[in-house]
Amino acid sequence: MNRIGIDLGGTKIEGIVLDADGNQRARRRVPTPRGDYAGTVQAIAALVAGLEQETGGGRASVGLGIPGIVSPRTGLVKNANSTWLIGRPFDRDLSAALGRPVRVENDANCLAVSEAADGAAAGAAVVFAAIVGTGVGGGIVVHGRPLTGRNAIAGEWGHSPLPWPDIGELPGPSCYCGKAGCLETFASGPGVAADHARVTGETLTAADIAARAAAGDGAARATMDRLAGRLGRGLATVVNLLDPDVIVLGGGLSNIPYLYEALPAVVERHAFSDTIDTPIRPARHGDSSGVRGAAWLWRPEEPA
Repeated sequence: MNRIGIDLGGTKIEGIVLDADGNQRARRRVPTPRGDYAGTVQAIAALVAGLEQETGGGRASVGLGIPGIVSPRTGLVKNANSTWLIGRPFDRDLSAALGRPVRVENDANCLAVSEAADGAAAGAAVVFAAIVGTGVGGGIVVHGRPLTGRNAIAGEWGHSPLPWPDIGELPGPSCYCGKAGCLETFASGPGVAADHARVTGETLTAADIAARAAAGDGAARATMDRLAGRLGRGLATVVNLLDPDVIVLGGGLSNIPYLYEALPAVVERHAFSDTIDTPIRPARHGDSSGVRGAAWLWRPEEPA
């Protein structure tokens, strides 16, 4: 049986179809209807229908990665930076729209599962996968299994405060979660763009800033240096707490090569050890890693 994985991002919804051996049979992307809950459900249902039609019309299992989690206590979405999902029975509404059960997991957990299975962390016992894109999230896999936690918030490092802040970083930008100075407000794509605008007065996307930095623009390089410093401090706290065998980066900012040059030294400088040799790698499956992990939420032998 085919498995469909859906990755619900802040700007795009990606869908993939995997066969029983994990081979990709189809892949599509559509824009995310930002701020529109009903529109989001409808867009995913239409994407699933299109993928099934493209691959022969057979009924497939559906797994979904979201930038948040379904609360085990209430059954409603919480902690989503796609805020229009918060407080909604998203898995039940999507199941009703599709006429079948769905499995919904945090997108960073999907990334971690995918990369631990056959990606950049294949064979590692403890994996921390960080999403650095529209938001900042994290997923943990231990011996091949995702670690969700009692409150379903394991790995939510993006809503911890920026570690070791200097005076200019306090109190920090306001976050949608109601606090200020969360790591996400500094190290996400929108956070990098806002930081660059505060310092230079220029309004650029994080991708444009990275491109300018690579081309030798001094102001853009300074923004990238601040990002590496902040992201590295955040990862140092992960190393102190979890000491993973591999750290994998996913999301839009993970495509910036400079980060892999700069981050190890920052982590080593701040982590509580004489030496740190934790590898920091880009997701092997790139932007498709999360969506592949969502598809693998169903095993081949399980009926949808």
